[in-house]
Amino acid sequence: MNYIVLDLEWNQAADSADERCRMLTFEIIEIGAVKLNSRMEITDRFHELIRPQVYEEMHKITERLIHIHMDQLQQCRTFPEVAGDFLQWCRGTSAQPYLFATWGPMDLTELQRNMRFFGMDALGKGPLRYYDVQKLFSIAFEDGRIRRNLEYAVDFLNLEKEKQFHRAMGDAIYTAQILRNIKDPIALQRVSYDTFQLPWDHKSEVHVVFDNYAKYISRPFSRKEELMADREVTSTRCYLCHRNLRRKIRWFTPNGKHYYSVSYCDKHGFMKGKIRVRKTDDDRVYAVKTSKFITQQEAQELLARKEHAGQAHKSRRRHS
Repeated sequence: MNYIVLDLEWNQAADSADERCRMLTFEIIEIGAVKLNSRMEITDRFHELIRPQVYEEMHKITERLIHIHMDQLQQCRTFPEVAGDFLQWCRGTSAQPYLFATWGPMDLTELQRNMRFFGMDALGKGPLRYYDVQKLFSIAFEDGRIRRNLEYAVDFLNLEKEKQFHRAMGDAIYTAQILRNIKDPIALQRVSYDTFQLPWDHKSEVHVVFDNYAKYISRPFSRKEELMADREVTSTRCYLCHRNLRRKIRWFTPNGKHYYSVSYCDKHGFMKGKIRVRKTDDDRVYAVKTSKFITQQEAQELLARKEHAGQAHKSRRRHS
């Protein structure tokens, strides 16, 4: 497996009320990337600035952060030209598959959103597997939950600061160096999925089992009620022995966006289900469901949470 470590810089409207924000919130103005071979060695680099076509002024915070002025971009090529060459560079001449790697979850989404805006073909069908190196760093060296900035990770690993931060090429190189220092096999198993392109039907939905939990990504639905009525979305199947489990705590929601349940497997114990309901750009909804085995104490805590949510719901109805 080869890797494409990618970093993007983008501009945005100076005023959030700008109508163009609904079309393209972030316009990419710089692409930086490095190729890594299976030994995590850098074998090639790609870097280019991009001439903006949507936002003619540089947002003051963006300019201060990345030190790029708008007049530097006027003689550059446009996004479709640069992105087309970048994707050709990614494919190269090798038949070896590659996996994208980024610092955080935004870059691949914004790359694909810019590609769609400028009329380019999609990267592929369905969710895109990639390494979120920010998440992997947390799993390998911290608690798996906290998310650090790139410079913190560079300092933590005592890497030399030879490149400018907040520029695409420098940040791509730093991200590659951090990835090379992650040896934890559990961390390296934890691929992420960019959901800009969703599964297109029931058969293409994502089912993946990691070391201590399972993840499911649904196809899109027109309404949340339709999503929550789907049997696969709300199923509580043991991801280890594949048996359908009886729910000890039925699906409930404290906020209308996250749903929880607890089921019991005779062989593996209590299993918590969590459904996160997410919106697409065209106002449809889809589910990201995780399943994980928990202790009896944790199951009791979820039961108390359900009871509290039910009481809060009754109180709102009485006062409405």
